[in-house]
Amino acid sequence: MKAVQITEAGKVQVADIVKPTLGVGEILLRIKYVGFCGSDLNTYLGRNPMVKMPVIPGHEVGAVIEEIGEGVPVGFEKGMNVTVNPYTNCGKCASCRNGRVNACEHNETLGVQRNGSMQEFLVLPWTKVIPAAGLSDKECALIEPMSVGFHAVSRAQVTDIDTVAVIGCGMIGLGAIVRASLRGARVIAMDIDDEKLELAKRLGASMVINSKTENVVERVRELTDGYMADVVIEAVGSPVTYVTAIDIVAFTGRVACIAMPRVKWLSRQNILFQKELDIRGSRNAMPEDFRAVIHYLQNGNCPMNELISAVVKPEEAGEALQKWSENPGKVFRMLVEF
Repeated sequence: MKAVQITEAGKVQVADIVKPTLGVGEILLRIKYVGFCGSDLNTYLGRNPMVKMPVIPGHEVGAVIEEIGEGVPVGFEKGMNVTVNPYTNCGKCASCRNGRVNACEHNETLGVQRNGSMQEFLVLPWTKVIPAAGLSDKECALIEPMSVGFHAVSRAQVTDIDTVAVIGCGMIGLGAIVRASLRGARVIAMDIDDEKLELAKRLGASMVINSKTENVVERVRELTDGYMADVVIEAVGSPVTYVTAIDIVAFTGRVACIAMPRVKWLSRQNILFQKELDIRGSRNAMPEDFRAVIHYLQNGNCPMNELISAVVKPEEAGEALQKWSENPGKVFRMLVEF
């Protein structure tokens, strides 16, 4: 069967691999769409230390159930549109014992620590297959990245009396904007692209700041009557935006960091203590985050077609990654269609 492989930095090929076999408690999926994530772009650029190449990328999945193995409980049917939970959890580490399986110490995400979903068929345990009634297979590929943004809002314990600043309006940042606004918070969206900021307003942001043309700290101070943001959600992963997050959060505020910076960034140690900040990592997503995203998308209020920048065939995947690397600020999600 056909699969996309990143063989080394800057090189992508379509390989012929063996179709997986179905075991007890497993489901065979026919892959329809897979989204390229920022982690896949970093792998393509040779910047992802967790990946051993060659690797099949992809963990944002829209699929159809092809076959169901023995021992799978009721609730799954052939032809059902689904997405997948692409993370593993050991059940034994401190995170798992504490019920936070998304942060498992030994997690292996599809397309990162193990081969991913960018192939014609994929077999997974039934516990990792998530039905999405009422959503198309293409829409299912948008669930996982949005769920990561939803999870960050939970990690930051956002409430209806908070002002929340979201740095970065890609798919994950937009997920955070949606979830924070659904909780009744006042949301300030920040990005360097006006088109993304316009979409952020449609998805729930009350205010927007173009960080390329405006003084972010002064604008946040103005928009919050000098109090600054109760919560900042960092969804870029740049040392600059990490520092910005510290600068614009209120005293005793909360910062949720989704994206991992590739270099050391901590240069505001004195402010961490002075403001008595809570800085929290936000990793992956919990099952309830997936369910919450599915519920939101089922309501039909999300302009999903506008979130898809391009749909390409497997043979065009390398060219698509190259174009994305040349102009990353203009891409929401690119999907590979099988």
